Amino acid sequence: MVAALRSFLLSWTSVTPVLGVLVLALAWGRDLGPVFVVLVAVALGATVLAAVHHAEVVAHRVGEPFGSLVLAVAVTVIEVALIVTMMVSGGPDTGSLARDTVFAAVMITTNGIVGISLLVGARRYGSTLFNSEGSGAALATVATLATLSLVLPAFTSSTPGPAFSPTQLTFAALASLVLYGTFVLTQTVRHRDFFLPVAADGAVKEDDHADPPSNRAALGSLALLLVALVAVVGLAKVESPAIEAGVRAAGFPQSFVGVVIALLVLLPETLAAVRAAQRDRMQISLNLAYGSAIASIGLTIPAIALASVWLPGQLLLGLGSTQIVLLALTVVVSVLTVVPGRATRLQGGVHLVLLAGFLVLAINP
Repeated sequence: MVAALRSFLLSWTSVTPVLGVLVLALAWGRDLGPVFVVLVAVALGATVLAAVHHAEVVAHRVGEPFGSLVLAVAVTVIEVALIVTMMVSGGPDTGSLARDTVFAAVMITTNGIVGISLLVGARRYGSTLFNSEGSGAALATVATLATLSLVLPAFTSSTPGPAFSPTQLTFAALASLVLYGTFVLTQTVRHRDFFLPVAADGAVKEDDHADPPSNRAALGSLALLLVALVAVVGLAKVESPAIEAGVRAAGFPQSFVGVVIALLVLLPETLAAVRAAQRDRMQISLNLAYGSAIASIGLTIPAIALASVWLPGQLLLGLGSTQIVLLALTVVVSVLTVVPGRATRLQGGVHLVLLAGFLVLAINP
């Protein structure tokens, strides 16, 4: 017991959140040179990885499908924190940051995480199996949330620009929360069997994970997760000017900052989904992908809508025509992938090509 506790306390995932807070204390309120900017960036990335690791420990303790839900919510908390801190520090010019980040998260989850997982799983097992009822329901929720929150603002006329009026924004925020809550209830209570891994005969697979951590380890990870989240919020505020300056120096559009945020917060989620695919648990990979997309919209939009009361500038949510085409194509391809309940490397490759197209157009609109 003592040896296990010492190993836990000295592991990098336990030390990193504390180091993140120390780096934050040293960097707060100071003009940072290039060396310290790199140091803060490394600390921020490592703290995000540590935060998601501790979320995974807690998720493993509570089991599936609650585990995927815990991971998705943890990633979304980090995403919202990064968006809000950068919008506060960036001023009125960051009015579209929430839209850019949420859209990037949707494209990365539905095309990147799904595509990589399908490719890895199909390469090892020939084809991948999953429950089309659960995955289809999750995809329908993603499509509805994305349309209500990101597409409709481009076509409304009450407010100039791709933005909602206060009444419309309130409706979108409440609708997002209702849809998210309904999905959570469906996934975890009423139809949780739809979101569990399935075998070739349609039977639910038994859990072949390692033994779950003890209550003490789970509570320790929960405490370190909270510390890591505090460090992530602070370090993001410190690093945000350097991120924006780096995007400008590279000649990329300002909207690419949202892509950077989404890539950062979804990297650990991607690794978790790939590991599940390698174990022939494709349903867990899809749970992580679509669950993260649902949480990203369903929780981020209401949080940003509430924060817009004191945030500077107008909140721009409507997508451009190119982005709407990419979103529509992604929904159509995803439906064709999910409905059969099995997929091959071809479907994985198609989704990855869509992700590549999104990244190219994000750099060169």
